[in-house]
Amino acid sequence: MLRQKLYRGLGSLLLLLLAITSQSAFANVEKFGDIHVHYVAFSSTFLTPAIAKAYGITRSRTNGLVNISVLDTGKEGSPAVAVKIKGKARNLIGNQVTLKFKEIREENSIYYISPIAYSNEETFRFEIELTHDDGTVNTVKFQQKFYAD
Repeated sequence: MLRQKLYRGLGSLLLLLLAITSQSAFANVEKFGDIHVHYVAFSSTFLTPAIAKAYGITRSRTNGLVNISVLDTGKEGSPAVAVKIKGKARNLIGNQVTLKFKEIREENSIYYISPIAYSNEETFRFEIELTHDDGTVNTVKFQQKFYAD
């Protein structure tokens, strides 16, 4: 029961973050035909302690999360799509980090999250590779600056 509430809480938070970013002029969505890849990177301090604990996420002012979700807008209801995902992040001086994504499924949603450690005002360039069941590969690239709040 508590786990269900935590799942819904995390899902609600992630959906809120995606909704906020998708409403902005700089929507964090990459479109590959009917496949829409939504992405966001943010400080782990945005998560409540209970949600962070439930998912084994370390809340810290220098620990962020990368969240990816994939939707098929060509199907009714734009269902979530499961993918194989891998990624890397490189800071501006060239240090590279391999992202370790964890799949989270709840009801009709699928999220892929990966932690990333950062310093105050550190900028990362992300490259995320998504492989679909049919072998199609999509790559999303974006940049994010993190702040230790």
